[in-house]
Amino acid sequence: MGQQEKVATSLAGAVGEEISASLAPVDAELERRYPGDPGTRQPVHTVYVPGDVFDAGTIRSWGDQALAALDEHAPDAASFARVLGLTDDLAEPVYGRVRAKLEREPIEDLRVDFEDGYGNRTDAEEDEAAARAARLIAEAYEQGTAAPYMGIRMKCMEAPVRARGIRTLDVFLSGLMEAGGLPDGLVLTLPKVTYPEQVTAMVRLLEAFEKARGLTPGRISFEIQIETSQSILAADGTAAVARMIQAAEGRATGLHYGTFDYSACLGVSAAHQASDHPAADHAKAVMQVAAAGTGVRVSDGSTNVLPVGPTAKVHDAWRLHYGLTRRALARAYYQGWDMHPGHIPTRYAAVFAFYREGFEQAAGRLARYVNRAGGDVMDEPATAKALSGYLLRGLDCGALDNGEVARLTGLTRTDLESFSAPRRGDLTASAQ
Repeated sequence: MGQQEKVATSLAGAVGEEISASLAPVDAELERRYPGDPGTRQPVHTVYVPGDVFDAGTIRSWGDQALAALDEHAPDAASFARVLGLTDDLAEPVYGRVRAKLEREPIEDLRVDFEDGYGNRTDAEEDEAAARAARLIAEAYEQGTAAPYMGIRMKCMEAPVRARGIRTLDVFLSGLMEAGGLPDGLVLTLPKVTYPEQVTAMVRLLEAFEKARGLTPGRISFEIQIETSQSILAADGTAAVARMIQAAEGRATGLHYGTFDYSACLGVSAAHQASDHPAADHAKAVMQVAAAGTGVRVSDGSTNVLPVGPTAKVHDAWRLHYGLTRRALARAYYQGWDMHPGHIPTRYAAVFAFYREGFEQAAGRLARYVNRAGGDVMDEPATAKALSGYLLRGLDCGALDNGEVARLTGLTRTDLESFSAPRRGDLTASAQ
């Protein structure tokens, strides 16, 4: 041991105490506004099915149609890999996992649609469809055939359809309560939000329902769909989407980008309305920054190019969808919309390839960080959090297995979760 250093200080202890006292309101504000990611599973996609089309066999039907599309247009790993440009080492693992996923869990998140996909019907017809959706979803959860997440997209809070949207939500939630209660995987989507006050109105509506049914305050959460330019940039020049998150009072779980409504709002011609248009990139970047640290997740939109028709046309649509999905994943948009059963093979192919091709590198970097083993990359606590989050997302969707992750990292899922969703300051402390 060398000579012990003499430690000198100049500040009285009261100085630090005074500073801490002055920052206490800021500390509380940081905890309230930026609690961090909730650490729960985020589905890789959302499937929208019109309220009059949804039935007890919808989820299995989508899986069967997707499998049939593979059988017809890419019956083996090699042919599927050629279409998508998968490397030889990924071809078999991705193809096998896609088929297994379509058999086991073809849809991760399903929304019964009472908005654009449903249209305007008579009140009696929409009442009936909403009650039916509640009954079928309750039965699916009871029977173990439900998607991990299910719910409805109601009509928006704009004046012409507001009353109808409120009633549909009431009928649906009341039906679930009558059938035994709200399922854990319940998700509601509020579309075409333009002003934060519309989000506040949704909060008040859910508060009223919780009170009427004796539910715990805050039990019901919802997603905010971003489909208008005013939701990105308000009339006063501020980012309205950031104010919407705060207006949700902790109930917002996601921001979903509406590709075609938003594009049309900006005057983008139909031929150029796509999730990789510069206007779309700008909107999603603002959404992403507004949501960062709040616990609210961002979802990309969809493509309207359907994989139907002759094989060559299906392959073109698959390549487009695969490319858009990979592009979104690289930009940290881990969820998107799928509009047709033919889209889900390439959704899962893109997701599985994304996680499998980076798996060994991510696992190795995290293992070296944990073991303080060094390497050719100097990772910080925030990167360890990103690496563990990457592995957890891969596990959740089925791209990775617990055994292979544990083998390369030496970590259990609980260990990964401790890195991916720490409380503020924990990662900094872990690096010291």
